This record gives sequence, structure tokens and C-alpha cells, in this order.
Amino acid sequence: MPELCNRNYNRHYMQIFLQIFTLLGALGMFLYGMTLMSEGLQKAAGDRLRSFLASMTSTPLKQVLTGLGITAVIQSSSATTVMVVSFVNAGLLSLANAIGVIMGANIGTTVTAWLISILGFTVDIASLSIPLMAVGFVFFVAKKSKNKSIGEFIIGFALLFLGLNFLKNSVPDLNQSPEVLSFLQHWSGFGYGSVLIFVLIGTLLTIVLQSSSATMALTLVMVNAGWIPFDIATAMVLGENIGTTITANIAAAVANVSAKRAARAHTVFNVFGVIWVLILYRPFLKLIGIIVEAMGYPNPMTSSFADAEQGSAEYMALQTSALYGVSMLHTLFNTINTCILIWFVPVIEKLVTWMVKNPEGDEEIFRLRFIQGGPLSTAELSLDEAKQEIVHFAEVCHKGFGYVRQAINETDKDKFEELDQKLVKYEEITDRIEFEIASYLNEVSKSEISEESGARIKAMYKIIGEMESLGDSGEAIARMLQRKNVHGKTFDEAMLRRLNKMMDLVESAYQAMIENLKKRYADLNDISNATDSEIQINEYRNALREEHIVNLESNSYNYQTGVFYMDIVSELEKMGDFIINISQAELSVASEK
Repeated sequence: MPELCNRNYNRHYMQIFLQIFTLLGALGMFLYGMTLMSEGLQKAAGDRLRSFLASMTSTPLKQVLTGLGITAVIQSSSATTVMVVSFVNAGLLSLANAIGVIMGANIGTTVTAWLISILGFTVDIASLSIPLMAVGFVFFVAKKSKNKSIGEFIIGFALLFLGLNFLKNSVPDLNQSPEVLSFLQHWSGFGYGSVLIFVLIGTLLTIVLQSSSATMALTLVMVNAGWIPFDIATAMVLGENIGTTITANIAAAVANVSAKRAARAHTVFNVFGVIWVLILYRPFLKLIGIIVEAMGYPNPMTSSFADAEQGSAEYMALQTSALYGVSMLHTLFNTINTCILIWFVPVIEKLVTWMVKNPEGDEEIFRLRFIQGGPLSTAELSLDEAKQEIVHFAEVCHKGFGYVRQAINETDKDKFEELDQKLVKYEEITDRIEFEIASYLNEVSKSEISEESGARIKAMYKIIGEMESLGDSGEAIARMLQRKNVHGKTFDEAMLRRLNKMMDLVESAYQAMIENLKKRYADLNDISNATDSEIQINEYRNALREEHIVNLESNSYNYQTGVFYMDIVSELEKMGDFIINISQAELSVASEK
């Protein structure tokens, strides 16, 4: 008899462990489905999604609607925030505009809760998941990368609801496991203190799962099963809104100033909302109850699962009431919060600017600005980040060229030594930036990428190699000037005038290169601005060569001085070659689109 009891005891605990792992597996399937669905849509949308985000932010209303629309479609406020931050860094969006889009993204993420509430519990969409996967697979095996992305989206959608179905079924029945309810009731018996406890639980769950949508799904499953009452579920939802901002701040901890400020704005928005809802907690829940009643369902504030028989029509109505109530609170929380704070965007901007100050001096340019950590969720977003970093790299090279001009014209020995050290340092910086961007591109290329992304990566390797060569040329000119000074030679006024004209032409080439790099691939039709500059540099170099031979024959200047002079001219012309190669590499990608 004791042996039989021991077997039953062991079987009971084996079932509990199996249920726990089934629950975790279902949650993993839900999260993977959401990720696949979001990534598939981002890949399919491509540049159009980013163009829409960049163009539809001229007014506060447009900013909110843009954030709402994109997040509702791609089902990921994190992906929207990543795009927003990248646009702030690229100068396509101001911080103020980005704050408005983030507010809209908060409203957009509530669509997930409504999808789960309406389809996940009232419609047996899980039975359609397997046929949907068949449809998705047909798209996925297609040759066109866009069709593959659509296939990913469909398969992700199917996995999301299949995971939700497993999640529902893996939750223990309270009739068989009443100890679960007694455990939760122990924590829900402290009145307003319980609300704060479950706000903290919602926050911690979101941090652990790294997804507010997954925590929301878990909350809806728990309230649907009768594990937790409506008011405790709403407290968890408030915690999820704080948890999702902590996740963003962790991601931005190693990022640049703009990313940190955008993350702080997200935190300010959600924490402010949670504070005012907690202050008006009971009246706010009464408002939710009135709205749900107006929809034709029982008031979730005054109704209890204990009053209805499980499986009855009344019980099912109470389930729907609780689900809609939680989703309604999530939507109203973010909508009202946006309506209040949209008028205070300048104040929030000043606050986050005060919270995250600019680094002192020029040190910021010596670090990567846009690439922080590993690649993003999709190759397309990762390559957008790399593109912005390459533009920044071009600006670093351009600044280094400014020191080349100063060094050529400097006659004071001490000041020249300072400039010489700067050019050596800039050569080291270009080496480091090239290495770090190349390492990042290497990581991106390890994931599954389209032909178009492969072409972009190939062009980017070429571009950063040419930019590193620009840094080498700057240091080479510094060495030539150093040797000139050691030999006691100086350039006369005519030589300096011609060198400055040559540098003006290189400056124009730099500006054309940066202009071309900043353009979207779809807008880069030709690079005549770059080719014209290259032609002018070559023609002027040829003219100076011929003039140099005449001057040597007529002894217009010292032979050795002339050698240093022409070496610098040749190096400047070589810089022009590197610059035109960059624009040509960029055009090669644009022409394939």
C-alpha cells in the first residue's frame, strides 16, 4: 500500500513537471511565432516601411498614427522603436518626432491583446494553424525573397496561435489543482498592496520573457482560466508596461546618446501612465467595467467566476468579459496617456536630454554610433544600421581631411606637430572603424539573407575598405610634410595656392560622396556629382604635372621641394580615386533594386 501511494505521488509530480515544461514550450512557440511573423513582414515591406516612417511624421497626430499603424501591422513595438532610433541617429527624425512615434507604438502594441482576446479564446484558430503552415511553406520555398518573407509571416502567424492554444491547454484545471488558486489568493489578499505586488510581478515577467506581448498572453490565459481576478490581471498589465521600458533601457545601455534618450522617453511615458492609473485605480477600473457592460457583457468588476457553473453560457460570458476588460484597460491606458503627454513632447524632450547628456569633447566620433552589440532581428534592419555607421565613417574621414588641409598650410612647428599627431590618430580610428563594421557585416552575413542583402554587404565591404585607405592617405601626407620639414624645405605661395585648389576639388568630391551615401538606394539614380569631381581632380593633377616639369627645367623652385610638392598632389589625386570608388559601389547596389 505505501508503495502504491509512493507511485501515485511520483506520478503526480511527474505530471506537474510535464505541465510546467509544456507551458514553457507553448510560451516559446508563441514568442517564436511572433518573432517570425514580425521579421517576415519587415523583410517583405523592406524600404517602403522605413520610407513611410520617415515621411509620415510632420505633425504630432501623424507621428502617433504612424507608430500605431506600423506596430499594429508588424506586431512588435520593439522593431518600431529600433527603426525610430535609427532614424533619429541618421538625422531623418528629430527626437521630438521620435517621441510621438513611440507613443503611437504603445497604442499599436495593444492590438496584440485584442487579437488574442477575440481570436485566441473565442475562435478555434488553432485548427487552421496547420493548413496555414502549408500555405506559408508554399510561399517560403519560392525563389523570390519577397515571397519567402510572406511565407515567414504566415508561418509565424500560425505558430503564434498554435502556441497560444497549447498555452491555454497546458494551464492546470482549478478543479484538479485547487492549490494553484490558493497560492495566488495568498498574494491577492492584501487589498491595494496586492495591486502593487502584481504590478511588480508583471514587470519582472516582462523582463524575464523580454516581451510584453508574451506576458500579456500569459495574463489573458490566467484570467480566462479563473486563476486571477480581473483587478489583479489589470495590475499585471500595468507592470508589463513598465517591464517593456526596462527591456528597452537595457538594450540602449551600450548604445549612443540618441538611443538612450529615446529609451528614456519610453520610460517617462509609461511610468507616468502607471502612476496616474494607480492613483485613480478603482475609478479607472469602474470606467472599464461600464464600457464592457455597454458592449453587452457582464461587468468584470462586479462579476465572479465562482457564481457560474464551469462550461455554462454564463461562465463563458464572464471569461469574455474579463478578457475584453483587460484588453480595454491596456488600450485606454496607452490612448489616454498619449492624449495627455502628446502636448508635453517638448518637456519630455528637455527632460530626457537632461537625463542623458552629450559626451564631452570629440570622443563620440571615435566610437561607433549606430552599431551597438550584435545584429538586429532582421538582416534588413541590421544593414540599415550599418549604412548609417558608414555615413558616420565618411564624416569621420571628412573631418580627418580638414586636418590634412591645416597641416599643409601650417608654418608653425609646434602646431604642425599637433596636427601630425591628429592625422596619425585618425588613421588608427579609420582602421578600428573599418574592422568593427566588417566584423558586424560578417555576423549579419551568417544569418539567412536575400540576394539583395548579399549585394549590399559586398558593396559595404568595398566602401569601408576605401574609407580606411582615405585615413592611410591622410597619414601618408603627414609623413611627407614631416620629411619636408626635416630637410628644411618650404612651399612658396604659388605652391600653396595650387595645393589648396587641389584640396578644394577633393573637398567637393567628399561632399558628393557623403551626399550619395545619405541617399536611399531608390533615389540614387546617378553619381554625376561624384564623377564630375573625379574628372576635375584628374585634369588638375595632369595640369600640375606638366607645370611641374616646366618649373624644374626653368629652376623655378628647388628639385627636392618639387618632389615633396608633387608627392602630395599625387596622394590627393589618389584620395579622389578612393572617393569615386565609394560612390560607384553605392550605385552598384542601387542599380540592382
